[in-house]
Amino acid sequence: MFGGQVAEVLVNEVPEDVYLLDVREDDEWRTGHAPGAVHIPLGTLGERADEVPRDRRVYVICRSGGRSGQATMALNQAGWDAVNVAGGMQAWEHAAREMTADGEGEPRVL
Repeated sequence: MFGGQVAEVLVNEVPEDVYLLDVREDDEWRTGHAPGAVHIPLGTLGERADEVPRDRRVYVICRSGGRSGQATMALNQAGWDAVNVAGGMQAWEHAAREMTADGEGEPRVL
């Protein structure tokens, strides 16, 4: 998607216990997200970047990989070690990786 400019990993290559940054919007997050993920919407990442650790690799995810690709490029350009999760939460759900939701109902990807 980004012409080799952004490092990507497949969802099944995302290790357990990593720093997983979810850059989707609030409603998308509430409906379903990876357990342990950290939620910082893309639109607020610039002002909240100091919350993202610099001492470890950051795995960035969104719905399909577009917004997370943008976030990954920006983080890498600013000195982070970030990698895009290819296919985003759609691929995560398709791979039957664990998900959780805020509130009632089964977790799902909007």
